[in-house]
Amino acid sequence: MNTVAAQTVDAAIIGAGHAGIEAALACARLGLKTALFTMSLDAVGNMPCNPSIGGTAKGHLVYEIDALGGEMGRAADKVTLQSRTLNLGKGAAVHSKRIQADRRKYQNIMKHTLETCENLLLIQAEIVDIITEKSIDGQRVCGVITKLGERFDCGAVIIACGTFLEGRVFVGDVNYEAGPDGMLPAKGLSASLERLGIRLMRFKTGTPARVKRASINLDALEEQPGEDVIIPYSALTPADAFDGFVQTPCHIVYTNAETHKIIKDNIHRSAMYSGHIHGTGPRYCPSIEDKIVRFADKERHQLFVEPMGEKNEEMYIQGFSTSLPTDVQHKMLKSLSGFEKAEIMRYAYAIEYDCADPTQLDATLEFKDIKGLYGAGQFNGTSGYEEAAAQGLVAGINAALAHYGREKLTLPRSSSYIGTLIDDLVTKGTNEPYRMMTSRSEFRLLLRQDNADSRLTPIGHDVGLIDDERFTNYEEKQKSIDTEKKRLEDTHLSPAKVNPLLDSLCEEHVSSGVSLADLLRRPRVTYAELAVIDEKRPDLPSAVVRTVEIDVKYAGYIKRELAEVARQKKLEEKRLPDDINYAEMQGLRLEARQKLEKIRPLTVGQAARISGVSPADISVLLLYLGMK
Repeated sequence: MNTVAAQTVDAAIIGAGHAGIEAALACARLGLKTALFTMSLDAVGNMPCNPSIGGTAKGHLVYEIDALGGEMGRAADKVTLQSRTLNLGKGAAVHSKRIQADRRKYQNIMKHTLETCENLLLIQAEIVDIITEKSIDGQRVCGVITKLGERFDCGAVIIACGTFLEGRVFVGDVNYEAGPDGMLPAKGLSASLERLGIRLMRFKTGTPARVKRASINLDALEEQPGEDVIIPYSALTPADAFDGFVQTPCHIVYTNAETHKIIKDNIHRSAMYSGHIHGTGPRYCPSIEDKIVRFADKERHQLFVEPMGEKNEEMYIQGFSTSLPTDVQHKMLKSLSGFEKAEIMRYAYAIEYDCADPTQLDATLEFKDIKGLYGAGQFNGTSGYEEAAAQGLVAGINAALAHYGREKLTLPRSSSYIGTLIDDLVTKGTNEPYRMMTSRSEFRLLLRQDNADSRLTPIGHDVGLIDDERFTNYEEKQKSIDTEKKRLEDTHLSPAKVNPLLDSLCEEHVSSGVSLADLLRRPRVTYAELAVIDEKRPDLPSAVVRTVEIDVKYAGYIKRELAEVARQKKLEEKRLPDDINYAEMQGLRLEARQKLEKIRPLTVGQAARISGVSPADISVLLLYLGMK
């Protein structure tokens, strides 16, 4: 290809989905001249699947993105149609915020944020080649080339191309090259990556049909209201932003015996079961036909009927993803209660795409063998907007820090779900689209939604994405939390004052003075219920109260997890030399040698989390380090 005269930027980001947006904004806001490339300016910040942000563990990621200085949470607050906190019947560690989003409004806000960001060029162009050169530290990125032959020289490239790489859509026995939402696929970049020696995988995901709102009898469905008190995702959203806010209801419907029969009778026509699809799909978000096969004993499956936007007549049927042909999709939908006259506006489909084996990356999301090249989002084998945005933010931060010669950012597992996500990817890899779940973290009580700012805002400030004014507000909030926790510990009340309340809550009486904190640690006692005996209670924001209550109530368990973090930190601080030769290390088992040589962990702690590396192998590594 003949290339035209080169332009020069500091960083090039490929793809303007959720990963690319965060990566580009981080680079530009940290002073890098940044070019963000997208195949279509109309697809910036697109939500080709769920019109929602957050959910179990994903809500944690959004709070963490905001705490580091990212954009997703702030935009999500502006486009909220409904907000719910999931898992309220369980412990505080797994409480997760999820909002129903106005899809087009989100896109418009994100596009305008990019367009008005200083140092940022937003360009509609397809990148087909990545250029590298040899340097003293090995292979290094030096530019990208567009399909039109334009060359952009740069010192960093972040690949955030979502599900576009060699994308192929499947509906029944029909399949064709395409990206999500009927867009064009990205052709040529996969070949460029393979020439660079990058190992690619083939994954699959899918989405359900969109149905016209007026064709659904919503009265026949179970209504799902939003929560009474909405706490924003972003610290930049005013606390009273949702005062008087009228939430849009969502609805629930269930599959039935007829639905299941239609699917079973046509299972051979599904692209998944006919042999057309070869990519690996997401285990935790399966298609409806996969659910029917895997959970054959279940008489029904819950589906969620969710709006795509305030001024949009499309309704999204969460849980009804399929690759069955169009005639079967009509029959399936019309078998649902309230959907007898349902009109499909967009058909469901499955999509296959190329992605990279994430074990080729280090914890900064930079490729180990190609300096200046980073991966983020579904390109790294993940699923979900939130996982993508989190990776894009970290990749963008690290590209900027490398540009300035500063120490790069590596988030440990104990710091965040973002750190857990990245550590899982680069240490263990994934053989299916990776989805963040609270069960993936061993420090769930420390990594809650409500304390994301206390864990990560100082890091965001140090990096340069949190300004001084916001950091001062953060410090004031932390001071309020600490002051209130101390007041609860120091305020003691007599049995005569306390026992009537305990009676009303079916709690055992006290026989001597007791602190408000000790009362709060009782299972049935909440901070709100203590108000009747807490005469000097200050008027505090909901976000402060939430953290105070959890910190006090779970103090013993939190202390235990902190002790485990301290224990594991010792292993994380033991760095492994870059030039260590595992193949020649006596005492390591063959599998451990192979895995360690492939992953090349940075620390003993990371080595211990690699599948196939045993405690005995770790003892060998510790012995080796002791002899150095």
